[in-house]
Amino acid sequence: MIKKLITATVCLILIFALHTQAQVDTLLLWPNGAPAALGEAEQDQPMLIRYPAPEHLANGAAVVVCPGGGYNMLAMDHEGHQVARWLNSFGVSAYILSYRLGRNGYRHPVPMNDGKRAIRTVRANAAAWGVDPERIGILGFSAGGHMASTLGTHFDGGINTSNDKIERVSSRPDFMVLLYPVISFTEDYQHSGSRISLLGENANEETVRLMSNELQVKDDTPPTFLVHTTEDKSVPPENSIFFYLELKKRNIPAEMHIFEKGRHGLGLGQTGSAFAHWPQLCEDWLLDRGLLND
Repeated sequence: MIKKLITATVCLILIFALHTQAQVDTLLLWPNGAPAALGEAEQDQPMLIRYPAPEHLANGAAVVVCPGGGYNMLAMDHEGHQVARWLNSFGVSAYILSYRLGRNGYRHPVPMNDGKRAIRTVRANAAAWGVDPERIGILGFSAGGHMASTLGTHFDGGINTSNDKIERVSSRPDFMVLLYPVISFTEDYQHSGSRISLLGENANEETVRLMSNELQVKDDTPPTFLVHTTEDKSVPPENSIFFYLELKKRNIPAEMHIFEKGRHGLGLGQTGSAFAHWPQLCEDWLLDRGLLND
């Protein structure tokens, strides 16, 4: 009898999980072909992987997720799909961005334009997707954090002259979440691999400074949540620290957590580690800022 009861309970849990699981799908950012594409392969077609929040939890907030990988690859599992499911767990719709990479011949501004298009696409479809157009954030890890901080410092209000209705929509994220982000391309603590992949070996000084995002913080840069570790040798914590200080100078709301332990590239963190507390701290920050209010 007990065995049957346990079996029935497990079945109900599985049915509930399947019922509430987000219906994941993928869409091309430019269905008719991406601008500056070097071919027609999958690597030439930036896309969004949609994880809509379960209906019973959805609160209208949305986040575009940028996996890291040095602008050379994409860490799609622990910095993409796992993160999207975490966001879904407290009612936030997630959109994983598969952006074009330096290893496939794509230099600045192509990845940035892919990111802008992702924000515009979510905002342009906000009503249809049950999203609040004023609660669309960007979240990025490592080089994906550089992508995210780029979108928070190089956005535009929309290209009014475009025939494409999506391009006429603002690309500004309403908030940023930056995890062990690459920020600087000019300082000793820079991640040179990301810089080379994005800008090439011989980028001029003006372009290097333009894409060194601690130098590009403006008064309308969005509120930001930053996470790093002292032990990160690949992307030192100075990247987050100096970005935070620039935000503070301009009175832009910001919160930063520097954990002592932890290598680079931990994603959501390992159970039992101090670093694994950042997702709850981030959720609390989003809640405190009113971003999770239905």
